[in-house]
Amino acid sequence: METGKFTEAIFINENENSKKCIACNKTLRGRTDKKFCNEYCRNNFNNRLKSDTNNQVRNINHALGKNRRILEKLLKEEKSHKVSATELLQNGFHFKYFTHQYINKKGVVYLFCYDFGYLPLKNDNYLLVNPVKNRI
Repeated sequence: METGKFTEAIFINENENSKKCIACNKTLRGRTDKKFCNEYCRNNFNNRLKSDTNNQVRNINHALGKNRRILEKLLKEEKSHKVSATELLQNGFHFKYFTHQYINKKGVVYLFCYDFGYLPLKNDNYLLVNPVKNRI
């Protein structure tokens, strides 16, 4: 009878100390430092953890890409082209998003979406520039 109690005590002890998968809460088997029961749970857990930041980055990249396509479309094959803010907005341009600035020797600030730039002018107009074809 003592053997039965000993086995029962080990069984109870094993259940109390068993670790659970942090994704699905299933009992883990194998290594003592294991955190997930399988690759699916590990991937699912990490994807959920990073989904908010990934969505934000994806949305910003999408807006930057869209801005670049708009500038490219409006600029066509020209070195520079003057457009109104209304024309840019009608095409879906987001002035909030640009990749970098360039300040020339005269202190004029150009804003860029990757390789296409624009210069704010008076009266809500913008000068679109392609630095490859135009030395700023």
